[in-house]
Amino acid sequence: MGKLISLLTLTFLFVGCNNTPVDCSATDSKQTTNTKTCTATPDPTEPETPVVDAGEVPPEALLFNANVAITNFNASQEEKVLKAIEAIKKVVRTKEFKERVYNFTYNGQRKFVDNKGLTNEQIYQIVINGSETLIPGNNNQMDLELELYTSNFTSTVGYTYPNVTKIWMNTKYFNSYTPAQVAGNVFHEWTHKIGFDHASSYSKARDYSVPYGLGYLMVELINKDQAPALAGE
Repeated sequence: MGKLISLLTLTFLFVGCNNTPVDCSATDSKQTTNTKTCTATPDPTEPETPVVDAGEVPPEALLFNANVAITNFNASQEEKVLKAIEAIKKVVRTKEFKERVYNFTYNGQRKFVDNKGLTNEQIYQIVINGSETLIPGNNNQMDLELELYTSNFTSTVGYTYPNVTKIWMNTKYFNSYTPAQVAGNVFHEWTHKIGFDHASSYSKARDYSVPYGLGYLMVELINKDQAPALAGE
């Protein structure tokens, strides 16, 4: 039986445990450990791109929230994921997050890889709109369904499928990750829910896709601005 609680302005729905084994073949949506867990950093040999003034944070970003259903979390795991979600909310509400998304570069150009033809400004707006493909509507929040599973013989940190709302997170990594790293994984997978994808196999370019780029950025900004409390140091 699930239980409903509130934490500050964040509402979380806890659902019953399900120990059914999960298929891990969704390679197009996996986040794996064969990439670094810090932010993607542009090549220093790339030409400098003029920094764009992102302006003030829009009201909808200041309202950014989350509604989360979780399955198979024990008390300590629950505490960690709640801290991670709270950290995501705080970062998205900041001007620095907006500026970093606006000025994200790949090969000296202000853009993300696999950006669906969208500008950085448009990608930022999609993020703060919070309209998932399967749960449409600009409600300025992440609608998440998170489930823990265990697979010790894989490099998959977490994954999802395009036709489901659920995101699976591997305890092999979750249990040792800091809340900041968990936040990066959650944010990476959530960007799949709002329509962004990346290559299934590793390449340098994949680090600059929307899911990887924003996931790395989330970890960096939490560690920078909220450490040690939210970074778990």
